Amino acid sequence: MAASGATSSTGKPPAALDAFLAEVKAIQKRDSVLTPSQQIDRLLRQGSMYFNLNPFEVLLIDPDTPPEQVRKAYRKLSILVHPDKNESDKDRAQLAFEAVHKAYKMLDDEDQRAYVLEMVEDAKAKLDMEMEEKRKVVQRQGKDSIEEDDPEKVEQCYPY
Repeated sequence: MAASGATSSTGKPPAALDAFLAEVKAIQKRDSVLTPSQQIDRLLRQGSMYFNLNPFEVLLIDPDTPPEQVRKAYRKLSILVHPDKNESDKDRAQLAFEAVHKAYKMLDDEDQRAYVLEMVEDAKAKLDMEMEEKRKVVQRQGKDSIEEDDPEKVEQCYPY
């Protein structure tokens, strides 16, 4: 899942990008084994309306995940957050379950999945372009890197 456009002079993604992607994978792996209440909190956290627009983020899967794996991820997560399994927090569980179900429906429909994949790729390309422009500005100022290249700074901004 290397980002397009962000390459070094050797044609490979910068080491900082590789480190960032490895960290994202570690966070996704950690989040995939959370308890039902933690998954409900993740799906309903502040800003969830925007986070949950990306069905891949909701289901904790990569965009290149095959449909049968998407189905497995959906089932696993839907069981965790299902309102019947979370009697003590039924209302919030219902909202979380609806977010998971909506994400699955988007990825289950081939046309919607293609649209979502196109949006993800467009967002990656735009981010790569913006980051490259930011790096050029920083280099002109005589600095070596930008904040986004420092994994510790990224973790402070996005601790989850």
